[in-house]
Amino acid sequence: MSSNIKVLQVIPKLGYGGAETGCYDIAHYLAENNCKSFIVTSGGELLKFINKKKVKVIRLPVNSKNPILILINAIILVGIILFFNISIVHARSRAPAWSCLLATKLTGRKFVTTFHGTYNFIGSIKKIYNSVMVRSDLIIAGSNFIFSHIKDHYSKYLDPKKKFLVIFRGINVDYFDPTTKLESEEKKLLQKWEINKEKKIILVPGRLTPWKGHEMLIEAINLVNVELGYEAFHVIILGSDQGRNLYKKKLIRLTEQYRLTNQIKFIDHCKDMALAYKVSDIVISPSIEPEAFGRVAVEAQSMEKLIIASNIGGSNETIIDEKSGFLFESGSPNSLSKKILKVITMDETSLKLLGQQGRKNVIKKFNVEKMCFSTYSEYKRLLNA
Repeated sequence: MSSNIKVLQVIPKLGYGGAETGCYDIAHYLAENNCKSFIVTSGGELLKFINKKKVKVIRLPVNSKNPILILINAIILVGIILFFNISIVHARSRAPAWSCLLATKLTGRKFVTTFHGTYNFIGSIKKIYNSVMVRSDLIIAGSNFIFSHIKDHYSKYLDPKKKFLVIFRGINVDYFDPTTKLESEEKKLLQKWEINKEKKIILVPGRLTPWKGHEMLIEAINLVNVELGYEAFHVIILGSDQGRNLYKKKLIRLTEQYRLTNQIKFIDHCKDMALAYKVSDIVISPSIEPEAFGRVAVEAQSMEKLIIASNIGGSNETIIDEKSGFLFESGSPNSLSKKILKVITMDETSLKLLGQQGRKNVIKKFNVEKMCFSTYSEYKRLLNA
């Protein structure tokens, strides 16, 4: 049966986000399990890592929200589905999902969606647009938080005859493994970042956008400094502004206002995230809006690094509070500053034990093999239904 499965995943762009890496992982897993694997996308940095012998990539402007292009993409997808005899079409974003919905209706193929985020749903028109993600034969939520969100806000679009379940996102625990990084690599990265390791390093990964909580984080760092009377650690805010130049300037002004320019560094990109985690001592995910899953929290735990994250969204599911990391009150610089103070005064043995518990937690629940196997199993059940 498996050799007859042909899966076409459709995603706007193949970057380094959770949806994109999940698409990449599933595509290669399918190919390694005797299935035919296809990806339709507009492009993206992750394309260069795809094994073209295993996964066929087709370029289409599926990143566009233009209704005319959505219709044209649907027509082209019909041709692709029929030409390659695709069994399942799996959409991972709203605009391409509309194209996929139409194409699968016309070809009679199975349609799968993964609901990756909460999406903006202000107004009935926007909610109808979002509802395409629950109009499939199989709806996958990336966390229990997303599962509840769908039930709370999209119940009238849910068909009780269609399957709706949670498959937790997974990460590559072999890549995010602290034992794979060399000391020479660590020194090289620290030199590049112009940081001396005489102080602890706090890493804050994530694109620069207001809901990620960077302003609140900077306030919390200032509160810690006021409490201690000195700068006890370096802070690396690692992520691109993705064209949000004004927001980055606002953050820089805030660091200047609190006189933190020597303590906080802004780094746009790091091609080896596992190494970035390895050189750090503490990782913070300060989001003020719920993370659908919270990949940073999982990656940090896999690297045996202590994670501090806001107590909303996916972090509540991926972190065992005070056992594999620490949760703080979302949006509260006071709460975050207290957690930072607690962590930086912990002894190395306690930090190490927490880190080890974090990796065990991820291997058990959030590894990529488990995610891929669960998704593949659901594909097979869908075709046999």
